[in-house]
Amino acid sequence: MEDCIFKTMISSFALFVFYVMIRLVNNFWWRPRNIEKILRQQGIRGSSFKPFAGDISEMKNSAQKASSKAIPLKHQIVPRVIPFVHKMVQQYGNVSLCWFGRRPRVIIADAELTRLILSNKNGHFVKPPRNPLSSLLTLGLSSLEGDKWNKRRRVITSAFQLEKLKAMVPAFSTSCCSMIERWEKLVEPQGSCELDATSEFDVLTGDVIARTAFGSSYQEGKKIFQLQKEQAILVNEALNNIYVPGFRFLPTTKNKRRYNLDVQIKASLHDIIRKKEQAMKEGKLKESDLLSILLRCREQSNSLTTEDVIEECKLFYFAGQVTTANLLAWTMIVLSMHPDWQEKARAEVLELIDRKAPDFEAINRLKTVSMILYEVLRLYPPITMINKYTRCETRVGSMSIPAGVELCLPFLLLHYDSNYWENPEEFKPDRFTEGVSKASKDHIAFYPFGWGPRICPGQSFSLLETKMALAMILQRFSFQLSPSYAHAPISSITLKPQRGAPIVIRRI
Repeated sequence: MEDCIFKTMISSFALFVFYVMIRLVNNFWWRPRNIEKILRQQGIRGSSFKPFAGDISEMKNSAQKASSKAIPLKHQIVPRVIPFVHKMVQQYGNVSLCWFGRRPRVIIADAELTRLILSNKNGHFVKPPRNPLSSLLTLGLSSLEGDKWNKRRRVITSAFQLEKLKAMVPAFSTSCCSMIERWEKLVEPQGSCELDATSEFDVLTGDVIARTAFGSSYQEGKKIFQLQKEQAILVNEALNNIYVPGFRFLPTTKNKRRYNLDVQIKASLHDIIRKKEQAMKEGKLKESDLLSILLRCREQSNSLTTEDVIEECKLFYFAGQVTTANLLAWTMIVLSMHPDWQEKARAEVLELIDRKAPDFEAINRLKTVSMILYEVLRLYPPITMINKYTRCETRVGSMSIPAGVELCLPFLLLHYDSNYWENPEEFKPDRFTEGVSKASKDHIAFYPFGWGPRICPGQSFSLLETKMALAMILQRFSFQLSPSYAHAPISSITLKPQRGAPIVIRRI
């Protein structure tokens, strides 16, 4: 009897080992090779499958090499910012194959195919399986799919309606005035001074987010901004490595820091929420406030929890601040490189607004300023590329893409593609004279805020804030690049100046 039980156990264990081995061979060899065969049969060229690491080492090495030195003061930034993708497209064409570990990744640098993917509403394209550590940065709207995303999107979009944006203008003005007053004190002794535009705009946009979203000031939200910035660096590092199941539970130095940051961020947001809840009880709640809107929805619906509210706050704190701060920094850099356009923008501001704080209507009349911002967004988009994932076999144009394939959409390449733009490496704001739709040869080749159903809901907020800040700067200061400035754009979740943006400002 005992022998029989023992033999049964041995057989069961052997079958289990055999099953595990088959699964491993399938996942790490047969399935990737089969997908590679299907893609190559359709004429998609690229690198060959390599077990485990794929092309990750080459991706890292090319990024490290490119970021090790600055580039000439021109807008030829693609080889530095996305060197691996740039090389793949040059070598294999606008649709090419590479490997992120054992996961096949198809690079699609074609405007029409990109539009089809981003406009798709049938749910075939989703966000790639996440490294669990990425959830520490945010589990807000950008990470959701399906019905949950639809419901949350409606809530978030309601916070950026036209009337609510108009109501935010006084808060924008207050924050901008504080920055201008600080700059005037800095230049007072000699009429000029040098400052780091990236640091200055971090403070400005942080103050705007805190006021418009949470009803507080920058000082109250300062700790959260600093913690989110450090968390973004650690999360970005994790995203660029293959995730080993269970690694997030190991008490490594970086893992412990990631979780400690998450605890601190959530605790700070809990404090802000408690204050807002108290204001609700006292009838002092402002409807234009993003947090207020989320809390109202939480009260009226079971689909939103306090934890959901916290995740949306984390997302807005990070994305709302970083995107606008980088746009302002790149605009100052580019207008320093092109002083003729700086003068054109200043002339328009002084003619339409003079030296007053601009209101909503005045900001919307700034045509030259708008053209400049669109061109800066083309040359230096906040997000240089995004990845989608096929949850089932899906057609993209004439191609049939198997399930489990990652699609890489390099927006930066499209923004610099001569097939869609005349002289793409030149700064030519007047290409937007007739608006975005007629700026390029293909009117869907401009993706600074994404496209389709998942286009960034806060783009109007960001552009309004940027126009306000730029107009108030141009009213009072001229500016140029410091001799110490090094042109070194780098993509670290968002596109930013790797070595800061030292600018010399002068009172006019």
